[in-house]
Amino acid sequence: MSKPIVAIVGRPNVGKSTFFNYIIGSRLSIVEDKPGVTRDRVYANTNWRGRDFTVIDTGGIDTDSSDLITTEIANQANIAINLADVVIFLTDIKQGVTQIDKEIALILKKSLKPIILVCNKADNYGKTSDDIYEFYNLGLGEPYPLSATNAIGIGDILDAIYEQFPKEDVNENDEEIIKVAIIGKPNVGKSSLVNKILNEQRVIVSNIAGTTRDAIDSYYENEFGKYIFIDTAGIRKKSKIYESIEKFSVMRTQLAIQRADVCLMMIDATEGVTEQDAKIAGQAHEEGKGIILVINKWDEIEKDTYTIEQFKKDVYNKLSYLTYAPIIFISAKTGQRVNKLYEMINNVANQNAMRVSTSMLNQVLNEAIAIVQPPTDKGKRLKIYYMTQATTKPPTFVVFVNNKDLFHFSYERYLVNQIRKEFGMQGTPIRIITREKGGM
Repeated sequence: MSKPIVAIVGRPNVGKSTFFNYIIGSRLSIVEDKPGVTRDRVYANTNWRGRDFTVIDTGGIDTDSSDLITTEIANQANIAINLADVVIFLTDIKQGVTQIDKEIALILKKSLKPIILVCNKADNYGKTSDDIYEFYNLGLGEPYPLSATNAIGIGDILDAIYEQFPKEDVNENDEEIIKVAIIGKPNVGKSSLVNKILNEQRVIVSNIAGTTRDAIDSYYENEFGKYIFIDTAGIRKKSKIYESIEKFSVMRTQLAIQRADVCLMMIDATEGVTEQDAKIAGQAHEEGKGIILVINKWDEIEKDTYTIEQFKKDVYNKLSYLTYAPIIFISAKTGQRVNKLYEMINNVANQNAMRVSTSMLNQVLNEAIAIVQPPTDKGKRLKIYYMTQATTKPPTFVVFVNNKDLFHFSYERYLVNQIRKEFGMQGTPIRIITREKGGM
């Protein structure tokens, strides 16, 4: 059995994200005093009384609005309710019961899920008893007063949630899951790819650039393995980042890259590799993540004009530091070649976590030195004594030498190529650390 899921729902601007952030202990969900800031479902794991569970923060439900994005937010909240084992219905005690609250209450009753009714903004905690009585009229049981800003009343609410959890399966096996971040500039099809993979409207998809502002986790399992796909907000050029909200989105994308095992770097086939693509891919490279270059919208390309080989050559020319990364041409819209992604993801994740024995490494090292002698400088020749692997993710090797200053970048690149030639390591960066013999 998977971890219990708790969804936080309510109308806009009642403090859902503030409450969410306090529960999980970090500022994961964007908090700003502006309705509609949280657009998609945001997932995070936390723990209470020794029980791990997942919390979903949702966009505010506005049942009266005909706005496209607002309607989609309501749809996302409904999906979260369907996924959840327990639902927290957050209201505003200062504003009292509104018509939207009544309509949300009806939706929640129909879901037949355990509902915890919470009255937020009870900042004068001891003086709210009279104000809270009208919330009994929603027919959802006893309301819990809360001041999310001042962290008052949270323990009681978490206890109430805990009591509603399904019984834990003590025989559950915790299997390895590959975390996959889908990265790229806005409007290249990241959300469309997630939706195609999951076969559901998991994240809001529209042709408005910048729709996805939060990094969204989606669990998925098939015959190839178990995955968490992280859909991220598109990263714009810094000069185009005007809103503080978007700045948080860029930070969250960077965090998503950091916690991923593999990054799917999506590139728009109709535009080719842009300067911004190179910067985003460079972040994944610098973080040492496994990388797959995913060329989307391939169905829109005239194949007589752009053949696959010509396009690959252009990509590797512009992303010269990523020649180790495999390329796949897909259409997230039609599903073309999407099913081929899983084996590539598995392979790149395994390569990124590969460990090579010291004896095999030094055999390759000795052969490499015999083919191409280490460089000399002013009569001094570089001596390489031996090599060992220090860490994985990415594979990192320590080379012990007589003088680090003689270990030129060109020879480092030569050794990396020899390692790739022998062990593969497709899709993963390789790092070399030089140490002078006897040095720490």
